[in-house]
Amino acid sequence: MVPADAFPAPLPRLHAHPFSSYCQKVLVALYENHTPFEFRLLETEQSLRELETLWPMKRFPLLVDGDQVVIEASCIIEHLQLFHPGPVELIPADPKAALEVRTLDRFFDNYVSTPQQKIVFDRLRPEDSRDPHGVGEARRMLEVSYAWLERHMAGREWAAGTRFTLADCGAAPFLFYADWTHPIGDAYPAVRAYRQRLLARPSFSRAVDEARPYRGYFPLGTPDRD
Repeated sequence: MVPADAFPAPLPRLHAHPFSSYCQKVLVALYENHTPFEFRLLETEQSLRELETLWPMKRFPLLVDGDQVVIEASCIIEHLQLFHPGPVELIPADPKAALEVRTLDRFFDNYVSTPQQKIVFDRLRPEDSRDPHGVGEARRMLEVSYAWLERHMAGREWAAGTRFTLADCGAAPFLFYADWTHPIGDAYPAVRAYRQRLLARPSFSRAVDEARPYRGYFPLGTPDRD
């Protein structure tokens, strides 16, 4: 009889693109824990058809792990912690600490990434279909978010304190692209310093380097830095 473990389970398969901020959020989590996985690059018609078969919304990242299909970056990271845990506990076991991490994760998703993407996607529209009022509102939201985060980060190394968590996995790419889109001004030194710490984190530095070949696709033009 062949032992049950003679045939190892297939690796989790991530359908993603390296230039996507939400994909980078998951990649940071994977790299933090050196989690083995298969990367399915979403760059060809075939890869996009495969994605649509798995998830008709055609949104990514998407993780396939055995018979489970997991959508949404935060849920993917939660899944990885449950089924592929590593030394870095990205969501604390303590429920109160975990609640703070999840709250901050929602802050970075909703109040940094969402307005940043509004500005970028508006530039992709035909000029006569653009939404200057909506873009103005998005820029104002980013300013309010920077100001809130400036106060929040006073005396902190990472978003939830001294430990790198799920919240930082999202903050890294979202602040990275937000500063390209609506620069983080000198009035926010704590936010700027936090962004630099994120850039220096090996897991995110790797994600940034893997995305370099695609920088020419950034609709607003890529700044000569980072």
